[in-house]
Amino acid sequence: MSAAPPSAFWRRSLRHRSFVVGGVLTLLLLLAAAMSLVWTPWSPYEMDLPSKLMPPNARNWLGTDPFGRDVASLLLVGARNSILVGVIAVSIGLLVGTSLGLLAAARRGWVEELIMRLSDFTFAFPAILSAIMMTAVFGAGIVNSIIAIGIFNIPTFARITRASANALWAREFVLAARACGKGPWSITTDHILPNIVSVLTVQVTIRFAIAILAEAALSYLGLGTQPPQPSWGRMLAEAQTLMFQAPLLAVFPGVAIALAVLGLNLLGDGLRDLLDPRLARKR
Repeated sequence: MSAAPPSAFWRRSLRHRSFVVGGVLTLLLLLAAAMSLVWTPWSPYEMDLPSKLMPPNARNWLGTDPFGRDVASLLLVGARNSILVGVIAVSIGLLVGTSLGLLAAARRGWVEELIMRLSDFTFAFPAILSAIMMTAVFGAGIVNSIIAIGIFNIPTFARITRASANALWAREFVLAARACGKGPWSITTDHILPNIVSVLTVQVTIRFAIAILAEAALSYLGLGTQPPQPSWGRMLAEAQTLMFQAPLLAVFPGVAIALAVLGLNLLGDGLRDLLDPRLARKR
């Protein structure tokens, strides 16, 4: 089955509204995180108590928080921390979960049953609950949040990989490879894995959005990113007691979280449509 040329793919991509809108929002998120590495309007760690709770102005574009810190700078650095947590947590789930899913599909029998039952067990402990348990043992922090979110992603990738790989193991080209004497691992690396990359790519974008949302929730509860590191979730937690004095303090991080999650979900939906051969023929 021949793949569509890259030029045809991009032509279809530019006509897909979800992909374009999601791609633009995701690109803005990445640009904000990259910008925070080299420049922010003000230091996100410098407090200026006489200037606390200022509304948006020419000096502080989005105003200041209860400690006099620049809200725009906090949002930029918060984007970087959200992406850091998302990349590492999703990478843990992708690498471990995909490996387990491929192993389950290749070996079948008791190996597949054991991996799937372990996945069911892991599903009983959501990321927030896992983070609470880890915090009780090891203390709050961004590392424990990453581990908890990463563990929560493993069974999702394992199940998707196993289901996609099982469908391919019954295909003619895999049967032909087995007839030629190829072993399970050779077939897995040469034929199975390349044919499920598109499925995994779509899932990565969706799990990335969920990871950002989970990190914000954990930071809101005080279990994620710890001071003085900025976090969108902790900005929401600090703003909840000032809803009548400075309501914009909750609006800005809330909008940032919503746009980041929306962009990644739209990008994932667009990729799913574009990479599905049946849907691609209709466009």
